[in-house]
Amino acid sequence: MRKASFSCLLVGVVFMLWLSNQVVFCFSSQEIKIIAHQTERVKTRIFARGNVEIHYKNLKLMADVVELDTESKDVVAEGHVVLHFPQEVISAERLEFNLDSKVGELHQVRGLVQPTIFYQAELIKRDLNEVYHLTQAQITSCSQPVPRWLFSCARANFKKNEYIEMWGALFRLKKIPVFYWPYFRYPLGEERKTGFLTPQLGYSGVKGLTFSQSFYWSLRRNMDATFNFDYYSARGFGGGLEYRYLFSPEIGGEVRLFGFHFTAPEELGYPDNAYIIRVKHNQPLPFQFNLVADVDYQSSFDFLREFDNNFKRALISNRTSQVYLSRAWSYYNLSVRASRFETYFRQLDNSVIRYYLPQINFSSTRMNIWGPLYFSFGSSFIRWEYGYQTAFEKGKQKKSQSLNFQPTLSVPFSSIPWLTVNLSGSAKFNYYFNTYAPNSKKVTSEPLFTQNYLGNVEIIGPVFYRLYFRGGEPYLKHIFEPSFSYVYESPISDSERIVTTYYFLRNHYLRYGLTNRFLVKQSGMPREVFTLGIFQNYYLAPEESPLQLYRVEGEIPRFSDINAFLRFYPGRNTSLDFSAGFNPYYHVFSSLRVSASLGLPTDDWFCRLNWYKSSNPFRPESLFNRHQIGFSGGAKIPSLSLEAQSQIDFNLQEKELLYLGALITYHYQCLDFIADLRVFYFREKPEVQFRISFGLGNIGKSTDFLGGINQ
Repeated sequence: MRKASFSCLLVGVVFMLWLSNQVVFCFSSQEIKIIAHQTERVKTRIFARGNVEIHYKNLKLMADVVELDTESKDVVAEGHVVLHFPQEVISAERLEFNLDSKVGELHQVRGLVQPTIFYQAELIKRDLNEVYHLTQAQITSCSQPVPRWLFSCARANFKKNEYIEMWGALFRLKKIPVFYWPYFRYPLGEERKTGFLTPQLGYSGVKGLTFSQSFYWSLRRNMDATFNFDYYSARGFGGGLEYRYLFSPEIGGEVRLFGFHFTAPEELGYPDNAYIIRVKHNQPLPFQFNLVADVDYQSSFDFLREFDNNFKRALISNRTSQVYLSRAWSYYNLSVRASRFETYFRQLDNSVIRYYLPQINFSSTRMNIWGPLYFSFGSSFIRWEYGYQTAFEKGKQKKSQSLNFQPTLSVPFSSIPWLTVNLSGSAKFNYYFNTYAPNSKKVTSEPLFTQNYLGNVEIIGPVFYRLYFRGGEPYLKHIFEPSFSYVYESPISDSERIVTTYYFLRNHYLRYGLTNRFLVKQSGMPREVFTLGIFQNYYLAPEESPLQLYRVEGEIPRFSDINAFLRFYPGRNTSLDFSAGFNPYYHVFSSLRVSASLGLPTDDWFCRLNWYKSSNPFRPESLFNRHQIGFSGGAKIPSLSLEAQSQIDFNLQEKELLYLGALITYHYQCLDFIADLRVFYFREKPEVQFRISFGLGNIGKSTDFLGGINQ
């Protein structure tokens, strides 16, 4: 018992002797806490050795040797120096620092900015703005002993949660140098930051070596801009600007500009430089007006076909320019539009152009006059020009202007739950400023005033339904909804003198159909999951109907195609849409369309299918018959750290592949490798493109201005 007591006493004495070498200093205004094996104080200076710790406010400093001036708060530390800030740790061999201002120098530094930014430098200077100035630095977000990637640079500036900017930046994969930038800016935090995006490199057998580089400029919280540079070694180079803005919830838009300079010889088929202008703008104006502008203009359709890497856009040759001014108040709507539309038809090597300069509409919604009687009206002034581009070049395009007014009286009836009836009658007053001369197609300035009447009867019903029960509760409702409408428009005298874009139309037809709806109960509310409809028109005045140009056994057809549609939405991310047109004279389908989707691009997997076929049974040799199928999809494979997307489009009519694309992203811990393959079979010379890029944490990748998969 005595031996045990003596041993405990000896341990206690040793502990007290060790504790006596630890010193804590407290001051009246601010507290500095120092823990060390050895301490010595000379006036305002404290010298500490051995596992030194200094605690001051939210700062913690650890080192082998520390010299501290308690009055100025200057500190010099050496040997295994570790400096702790909230969400930030820095280790160094030597530190000269002020605890109050947090300004100082660190030598042979390694640091961590939460959550995953690691850096090291020979020298770091910290200024009053909490900006670190690094010399001979390396920066990465990888935590491996040998980082998967890193930037090495001669000097850099770093601001917590803001940015890292580097001069003479060399990007390395493992130890292999890949890219060099004279200046590079790496964003930190979740907010948008200004800087260069990672470039794309690629190769095309037609265009040669390709390079795309973008610079993102975060101007303000409500606007940004992206500058883009595209280079094709065998064709030339281009530059673009995308500017987006949102000045208020009502005022916003975007501007996209791109220009391309060809350096290839003219004999390659691209002698002219090309440019693209795309503008969208929406803005409220005084007196409750709203302005909408939409411009999509390209100088060359051939350029888009050969250079636009978005498959759908490359094959659609349209130019659009329009400015739309509107105002709505009470029961009334006013709109003014100036517009130009152009569609290029490659088979004809010609464009169809339509101008509206201007188109003014003033109308009202239905206003109750008495009992079930409602009144509404529509009026317009239209000045238009229409024709092929070759006609415009010769000054022979069609042009006219007209003033129209159409008052309408309507009587809706819905008192019976299973029957809806709408009756309406209109008077149509039209004043045409230009007309054809009698018995000719010569346009004259002789005006023409016409008036006629329009009647419409629309009946929906009788509506029947059937409920299906499960467990005593209804779970499915099937609704049968027949419909019938009769439209009569009285003839117009001198209708052959009216200048129209194509031909004169008068409505006099019957329309009949049946719609089936299936609703399920979800969360106490009905949701329509299946709809099937079928409709047809019977023209009572076929010589003035849309079928007036066709003949069947010498007669103008009276029956339109039988049109049917099916929509199936079993789940939020699953859908099937089908539509078809069946010609009753030739017993063939004039159109078929299937669109199906499973999942969303953000899901682990998704797919889309589009199949379309159209033909004109009356003119089977038409240049505009189509038969195409397209598929796109993607999948995420976490076990392989892979994401993949693909797209394929096939021309079934010509039995040829149009486009094939694949995008693969490999997540290699802190680094993303991106490979993009595109094959353009529809171009004059089939083209294979291959591009590679990489993702570095918060830095997005550059994309060529002309788009591609998932653009």
